[in-house]
Amino acid sequence: MSTNTNNLNNNEEVDLGSLFVIIGKGFSKLFNFIGSIFKGIFHAFISVLIFVKENIIKIGIATVVGFAIGLFFQVKSPTKYGSDLLVKPNFESVNQLYNNINYYNDLVKQKDTLGLQKTFNLDKATAASLKSFTIEPVINGLDIINSYDDFITSVDTTTVKSYDFEDFKTSFKELDYKVHKINVLAEKNDVFTKLGEVILNSVVKNKYFNRKKELTNENLNRTDSLLRQNLSQVDSLRRVYMQVMLDEAKKLSTGTNIDLGGVKSRTKELDLFETNKKLNSELQEVIEDKSEEYEVINVIANFQPIGYELKGITKNKAVQFGLLGALFMFFILVFLKINTFLSNYKK
Repeated sequence: MSTNTNNLNNNEEVDLGSLFVIIGKGFSKLFNFIGSIFKGIFHAFISVLIFVKENIIKIGIATVVGFAIGLFFQVKSPTKYGSDLLVKPNFESVNQLYNNINYYNDLVKQKDTLGLQKTFNLDKATAASLKSFTIEPVINGLDIINSYDDFITSVDTTTVKSYDFEDFKTSFKELDYKVHKINVLAEKNDVFTKLGEVILNSVVKNKYFNRKKELTNENLNRTDSLLRQNLSQVDSLRRVYMQVMLDEAKKLSTGTNIDLGGVKSRTKELDLFETNKKLNSELQEVIEDKSEEYEVINVIANFQPIGYELKGITKNKAVQFGLLGALFMFFILVFLKINTFLSNYKK
């Protein structure tokens, strides 16, 4: 019996030892694999540096040539100016706004100067100076959170459980953001104030959006009036209960043991206080809605009267062409090196 027990213990020790050996080899292979990846990256980085060092003169010449060509175009091309219009569209008018801006930009791309003249009531030279119209949302994470809050308060619990925040965030589109930026580029710096009114009116004068605005404001005004009436009534009731409580206090102080309300009066007074607080909160929300939805499009920041000059490395053609020249030469040299390697490989 003792011999069998010893044999079992020895077998278990052998199995455990083998297991540890296998695990050790596994970790060793894993670390060797990770190390080989880092060695490969380091080797590639060093190879690129050596390649650049060997061809630095050729790459430098290509950079200088590209810089010179870019500088020529930079000097010859007219200065461009930009200006931005920040807006907050209401009543689902953002789609129409985007369509209109894209239409104006298409006129610029097609060099339809006459169309631009008629659209913005400009002279020919000013219309020809327009170079682009773009629109994009001002990304704000709070817009997604607030929209999700509005969503979960407007649907039942079952729908909310099957549609979590991550799903909502994934489905959130650029047009769903609250604020949007319209950018215009032109070769004249004083043309922008003539554009803002036309861009806004192209949406504001839409009958559908105007009707939605009128109905929304009517409902908000009605709700505002009703809340104010309710607040007035609650304040009157609070005054009545306060007077009852004062009268009870006077009777108690004179020794009379008659309770005309007591605890009930105090409870009702507290209930009225909570009701008053709730009505005030709802009224504040209505006032905020009225201020935000009073117009079809709220202008947060209008076009600057004088546009800003486009500057910086990303706008400088000399720098752009210089970088393109360097990259072009780099890839040509890489191609030639690969071609030589393939030719030698066949031999």
